[in-house]
Amino acid sequence: MAGTGTEDGGTVGDDIVAAGTEDLNALAAAYGVETSYTDWRGRPADVPEKTIKAVLGALGADVSSPEAVRRERERIDRERRARLLPPTAVVFAGEDLLAADDAEVWVELATGQELRLVPAESAPSEVTGRPPATSAEAAGFRAAYRLPPGTPLGRHRVRARRGEREEVAPLLVAPSRAPDPGARGWGLMAQLYSVRSSRSWGMGDLADLRELAAWSGRELDAGFVLVNPLHAGEPAPPVRPSPYLPMSRRYTSPLYLRPEDVPEYATAGPETRRRIEELAAPRRARSRTADEIDRDAAWTAKRAALELLAEVPLAPDRAAAYAAFRTREGEALTAFATWSALAEEHGSHWPSWPAELHDPGSPAVAAERERRADRVEFHRRLQWWLDEQLGAVQDAAREAGMDLGIVHDLAVGVDPGGADAWAYQDLFAPGMSVGAPPDEFNQRGQDWGQPPWHPQRLAAAGYAPYREMLRHVLRHAGGLRLDHAMQVFRLWWVPRGASPAEGTYVSYPYGDLLGELLYEAHEAGAVVIGEDLGTVAEYMRDVFAERGVFGTSMAWFERDEKGAPLPPERWRELCLATVATHDMPPIEGYLNGDHIALRERLGLLTRPAAEEYGELARFLGEWKELLTALGLDAADMTAALHAFLARTPARLLGVSLADAVGERRTQNQPGTTDEYPNWRIPLADATGDPVLLDDLPRHPRLPAAIVPVCQGEGGSRSTAGTTDEGPRERS
Repeated sequence: MAGTGTEDGGTVGDDIVAAGTEDLNALAAAYGVETSYTDWRGRPADVPEKTIKAVLGALGADVSSPEAVRRERERIDRERRARLLPPTAVVFAGEDLLAADDAEVWVELATGQELRLVPAESAPSEVTGRPPATSAEAAGFRAAYRLPPGTPLGRHRVRARRGEREEVAPLLVAPSRAPDPGARGWGLMAQLYSVRSSRSWGMGDLADLRELAAWSGRELDAGFVLVNPLHAGEPAPPVRPSPYLPMSRRYTSPLYLRPEDVPEYATAGPETRRRIEELAAPRRARSRTADEIDRDAAWTAKRAALELLAEVPLAPDRAAAYAAFRTREGEALTAFATWSALAEEHGSHWPSWPAELHDPGSPAVAAERERRADRVEFHRRLQWWLDEQLGAVQDAAREAGMDLGIVHDLAVGVDPGGADAWAYQDLFAPGMSVGAPPDEFNQRGQDWGQPPWHPQRLAAAGYAPYREMLRHVLRHAGGLRLDHAMQVFRLWWVPRGASPAEGTYVSYPYGDLLGELLYEAHEAGAVVIGEDLGTVAEYMRDVFAERGVFGTSMAWFERDEKGAPLPPERWRELCLATVATHDMPPIEGYLNGDHIALRERLGLLTRPAAEEYGELARFLGEWKELLTALGLDAADMTAALHAFLARTPARLLGVSLADAVGERRTQNQPGTTDEYPNWRIPLADATGDPVLLDDLPRHPRLPAAIVPVCQGEGGSRSTAGTTDEGPRERS
């Protein structure tokens, strides 16, 4: 309908639309929802209005009409003016706490001592170009209160009073920086399921990881082993292969258990051990082939073996240890085990269960927990055994001389039907999934199918599920890698039914999340590495550097202003330097353009393949020129690229085990599910022959990747464990 004319030549209708857009954009800003962003080519991009409304609706805002949007803005302003404290306060050591002005503020320490806080002399200066760092900043608090020097790190409470009104909130005092790894070091990067030995049950497990860490630490002077996420998957077949779409990030996948290493195996009767050996034999035989990893077959056999071991009575000391584990894990373990038992019967997607089982706290769920008590107990015990074997892996790594030991990987999110999504369903945003906008290697964008945390509700819950997850992953770790490290700052939300390109960024209180992360890392003594590749706002890398969090620098992505390979001296120091990642082909495959051929076959290219091949040839030509100029032999690109990494100032150097043995196939092709055997590729050499853990000490290609990073090309570690023929075997 046409509007009425106005003096400036516009219409009343135009003014109403402009006002409505202004209110919508202001409401989006209040919720941390971006209405525009910079794409991977550096160009501005506007977010569709339907996306903004869908995201705001998922956050609980009423956007059904312009009047509703205006009321939402007024409600938020009203609530913020009334509050004295943020829902959860996170303060870095030596910094100030933000709260309402003209209030009495004091801290109740975990010890019971009370500390009165005095207003700081001046409000903290606002850093431009960054969203609010904490929920306190997002709520508009500007009055700063000084924590006394020496306020202990840890979890306390803060109180505030103004007149008759009083509020209390949890307070975390976090270290200002993440733990430092010390001297420069290098380590192997491996997809554990692919690293099999002659004793594996068809896929790599924690016993294999223990051997890999002990061997590489003792014989190669490696300082760490970085592995894929070991999060829990489906409790019954079919088990999906992706380690980055778990059922729970709070618990671990029993697929990685080695049944023979469970202590109850040693006390089991001969018939039980014979039956377990029968289950293991065909799986071990498959480990010697180049066939794809079959998780369903491996888990079917392992589950049967572990069920036999669960029937073995616990010795008194073992029973006491198990009781202590259950006490420590509490209700979270019971919830996970309950979901697992229900999923065995109803499938691993809780929204499809009978309606009465949707609420974890319902009487129906309690009745089912009682009815299936034996299965609940079985899944509890699996997690206990996993905790023990994870601890044994880290102990072996440190005993072998590793500075860090195992660096575990934290996925971005979880499956929407899984255990975490069921147990914490009120803390996830409905109708949304996490992904990534279009970029150079995934030009249609990505939808990972994972529900995002609801930022405001997570803060209101005191970040409890988040910190419990971190504590679990860090319990037996020397380091933690954050897959898609932007998960701390913002995530790309894709509304259900929309394409990945139609999403938008939603900000999180990154100061709060980083504070929780740094405190748990401090408690564990673990370094933190952020995978900050792709489209990353510059302030995010600045924040990581300020807080001692390592970034990730990958050779193929590090380019100068003209797009040419970045010289080694211009790389950053606080990073894990690698040639590639699990989402890229190994060196041999990349040099041959395998990734282009694969994407062309799968219809994932947005421009002609000839252009892709031409650009790759030019890029590789630039790399060879740079390597030659540095005095490195570009005829052996594996050796030259790793020697290049050693010349950067990077504090941590990562060598992919796939690169080290000459593998060509990529582990994962983003944008696909079953079109390509993602996460099912066993470790093999350039000819496709399987490479077992047993083969590594004599493998002829290993020195090309390992020698440059652990000797005179800039690495600080010695060459112990390597010879001209390859890594030295243990005596």
